[in-house]
Amino acid sequence: MTRPDDAVAALGPWQRLDLLLARLRRRREPLTLLVDLLVVVLCWNATYLFRLGFERWFSARAGYDVWVMLGVLVVYAAAFVAWRVPKGLWRFSGFGEVQRFAIACAVAGTVSAVVVMSLGLVKIPRAVLALHPVVTLMGLALVRLSYRMLYEHMRGRIAGPAGEVRRAVVLGAGAAARLLLAGLRAQGWVVLGLLDDDAGKHGAIIAGVPVLGPLDTLPRHAGRRDGEASAVTHVVVAMPSATRAQRRRALDLAAATGLPVLTVPSADELRTGAARIERLRDIEPDDLLGREPVVLDDAGVAAALRGRVVLVTGAGGSIGSELCRQVARFGPARLVLLELSEFNLYTIEAELSAAFPGLPLEPLIGDVKDAAWMQATFTRWRPAVVFHAAAYKHVPLMEGANAAAALANNVLGTFRTAEAAAAAGVERFVLISTDKAVNPTNVMGASKRAAETVITALAARHAATRFMAVRFGNVLGSSGSVIPRFKEQIARGGPVTVTHPDIIRYFMTIPEAARLVLQAAAVGESGQVMVLDMGEPVRIVDLARDLIRLSGHTTDEIAIEFTGLRPGEKLYEELLADTEATLPTPVQRLRVARIAPAGEGGADAAQGLPGWIAEAEAVGTDDVAARALLRRWVPEYRPAAAAA
Repeated sequence: MTRPDDAVAALGPWQRLDLLLARLRRRREPLTLLVDLLVVVLCWNATYLFRLGFERWFSARAGYDVWVMLGVLVVYAAAFVAWRVPKGLWRFSGFGEVQRFAIACAVAGTVSAVVVMSLGLVKIPRAVLALHPVVTLMGLALVRLSYRMLYEHMRGRIAGPAGEVRRAVVLGAGAAARLLLAGLRAQGWVVLGLLDDDAGKHGAIIAGVPVLGPLDTLPRHAGRRDGEASAVTHVVVAMPSATRAQRRRALDLAAATGLPVLTVPSADELRTGAARIERLRDIEPDDLLGREPVVLDDAGVAAALRGRVVLVTGAGGSIGSELCRQVARFGPARLVLLELSEFNLYTIEAELSAAFPGLPLEPLIGDVKDAAWMQATFTRWRPAVVFHAAAYKHVPLMEGANAAAALANNVLGTFRTAEAAAAAGVERFVLISTDKAVNPTNVMGASKRAAETVITALAARHAATRFMAVRFGNVLGSSGSVIPRFKEQIARGGPVTVTHPDIIRYFMTIPEAARLVLQAAAVGESGQVMVLDMGEPVRIVDLARDLIRLSGHTTDEIAIEFTGLRPGEKLYEELLADTEATLPTPVQRLRVARIAPAGEGGADAAQGLPGWIAEAEAVGTDDVAARALLRRWVPEYRPAAAAA
């Protein structure tokens, strides 16, 4: 098997020196002791030169001087070990380091002088015995100072923008790796080798870098030994076209090294030109998704959106902003951005204006709870398709003194937006729902379940508009979700907080969630809830461990703390209630759940809607009344305390 030495000729002189020092680092302590003892020998002879002069410094010595010098070496070696001199890092040498070997030299020099004089070895000059510890101290300091100067100069020649020396092993030896190598070298990286499971590539040299073996040999090439630092500082995963399972295996192997892990942009990013191959990035949420992302029917979505006026509520939120990006790709006649937050609206409007300069945008600041304003907006812009993403979604916040706000925004806001849409002749209205609406144990989930029922009731009352809902699990990377919070906690040095060791969630990425919503608009029928087959749920504590390991740390360095379930939170989420049935759709892994009507006494949702809306409007700011109303309207709603 080819060794990294085969690629040394392709490196610059400073990179070759750094590579040599990196390989020697694992034997740092014995090499340090050897060099220090060599300095002791040189200083012994230098002291003779100073005492006897150049003509006599060798000839005038006693015959037993060699044996005395060997004895002095033994004493100095013992002193260096006792004061941990070999454990010091030369590139960080400072006053504390000098203090340590000053004490070691003083002790060793004193012991040596006492032993020599006690044995009556009078031919050893007393000046040599007195000066040798001082000269040795100067020699040790000079060696370390010279090394530090050389190391700092070398770092300045090959370091990256942050001043760190970066040495990487790259996982993958395909076309992406070939393109990556040139870019990395231009940025000052030292690539020690490539790993690939293709046996035909083993032993090959690609752009001067050897293919060292299969992926599972990574621990041998990049692992730490006996607590010493690895010669490798980063692991780079360069497998943009691999399957999700292959990429996940590579990430697991990389994380096991305890080194920071970077990856190249995804195949989608490269194909669209959103990123270049040499632009390494941290591990993103979709890299951790344990399944292949769902590929939806773009042609059907394009037929529903192209040339139409599209309105998105909550356009500046995590889901809403991604919906806007996805909708913009299909060439709508106009995109109306409705958002309550001025900053969020400005941000998404600026981004879309730069990315889609030919797309007419209409950024509007407004509140979905304002019925008159919503009616005026729909009457003016006459959208054909509406995506209703405006909602309060944070479970613990809604459990406290915000229950009435959740009822007003998530339920009344949905009703008023949907009523305005029906009055304006909107063709398709899509509500963004959540898996927390199934057998809810919290106010947020109950309010979203009630919003689904509102949509079902309006579908029966307004046949000209297709009302539908989209239900999915947790969205990786959205505001308030676990991954951004985990990353912040890791950056602060921990601890990473998880509510419960057994808590599990279904996950999907923000782009995947947005595509699902668009697909629902294209294939959904009125009164339906679209549900994604999200595969197996993910344990949150496993997600936390993955992020800690992929950031180059261990759970010993950054602890995981369990804080207990938060108000309204349950251990697991469901995508379908027991009373609901699913039907297949033309889109693989996308199914339809028909909502069972809910309401007091089993009354028909459409007939009971006006009275219930009146009750909801009468709640005002009364949180207790809001919870009571949700319990009556959503019979399966069992608050977390009662469920426990």
